[in-house]
Order: sequence, then structure tokens, then C-alpha cells
Amino acid sequence: MKRIESLTNQWVKDTKKLHKKKYRDLTNKFIIEGEHSVQEAIESKADVDVIVTTDKGIETYQSLLNEINEDKLVIVPDAILKQLSELPTPQEIIAVMNKQEESQSLGRKMLVLDTVQDPGNVGTMIRTADAAGYDQVILGEGCADVYQSKVQRALQGSQFHVSILTNVNLVQWINEVKEKNIVTIATALDETAMSYEEIGEQSSVAIVMGNEGQGVSQEILTLVDKKVYIPMKGKAESLNVAIAAGIVMFEI
Repeated sequence: MKRIESLTNQWVKDTKKLHKKKYRDLTNKFIIEGEHSVQEAIESKADVDVIVTTDKGIETYQSLLNEINEDKLVIVPDAILKQLSELPTPQEIIAVMNKQEESQSLGRKMLVLDTVQDPGNVGTMIRTADAAGYDQVILGEGCADVYQSKVQRALQGSQFHVSILTNVNLVQWINEVKEKNIVTIATALDETAMSYEEIGEQSSVAIVMGNEGQGVSQEILTLVDKKVYIPMKGKAESLNVAIAAGIVMFEI
């Protein structure tokens, strides 16, 4: 157990830098916040660097903290915890995580994100993929950084349940997937697309969801096996991409 009292402590300064992608990439570390996310990390045996809490947090999260080695525990005052958190009112516990090595092996059911840029959407889609029984999420080039705080908060621990690949060249990846006879499906609004309800559940599949404004890129659409759309029953012209992904994943 280590206790840090000063805001000018070098470890505090370095840890605060993890709010920036450049430093997360340099150190291969990132921050998660809140009891649920920290508990999921511990239960999933993810690579926890340190857990940071306050004197009050030691009492509040005693049973959770009993599951880790004392040398991974850092006690700080509220002022430091607020510096390390990106929430206006943080919980009394955060964890600094070591990034897991990305597995290059293919999953059975995969969600593929083509330039999805909103952090909340990225986190929600990965969490929904986890809930729908998908075991891998592929983030193409141009997607929001999965390790930033807004994505991590939306994930709520699902980052420790599914395999995640980042910064992937999707054209190359889809061509490799098709060679292994995995069905590739993308959402699209054109005359060649069919209703997602016509597809049925697949034992092995890669579903591509596109950018919030532009949808799936034309280059990707020319590669996939099938294109699907979600019929609108009301007057709305479209759905949020995370909502659309959930509908499709639970059916295919």
C-alpha cells in the first residue's frame, strides 16, 4: 500500500497525463473509473497496474480491495482523486490499467466499426456486442479511441469480456475474413439491401456498422457478402448507429 498526499507528486502528474491519447499510447496504460468497472477488471483477471482510492474508499470498497495485492493500492486525498478523474463528481475508486495485447485470431461473431467517431457510440456498441453474445469487436481506422474515458465509462466492464482490435485496415481485414468463409454483412440504404429480418441468426458472422453521418464506406460495401437495412415503422428516417447495431446483432 502506498500513500500519496501531494498534487505535485510525479506519479500524480504522470497518471493525469493518461487523459491524453498520446500518453496512453506511449505508456500502454489507461484509466477506468467506478466500482463496477474496477470490479469487472479484477474478476476478469485483467492487468491492473494500481487501484487508487481514498481513506473513505477503503471502507466503502473493502470487500473489493481485499481481492487485490496491497502493493497495487494507492491511497490519495479527495483533491488528488478529482485530478485523476474526468468526472465532475467521481466515485472514490479508479484503476490504472495496462493495455492487453490484442489477439489477432478471429472471433466467431464479430462487430466491425467503420469510422464510428462518437465515444459514447463506440462504448455502447461494444457493450451491446458483449450482451448479444458477440466475442470480438473490430475498430477500423478513424474510430474513437477505445481507451479514452467516455468510451470506458460506456463500456461498464465489457472491455474485459470481448476481444477488441483497434486501428484495423478494414479492406484488408474483410478480404482475409472472406477467405475463411465467414459471412460479412453491412448496413446500407440502397436497392440491393434486404431487411435484416430476412437474414436469420448466423453461427459465424462479421457485421459492419458505419460512420454516424456517412454510414459504411462504399469501398467496404463492395466487399461484403450481404447488405441489410432496418425497416422504419414510424416517421423517423434513421436510427442512432448504436441502437441500429443492437437491433441487428440480437437477430443475426
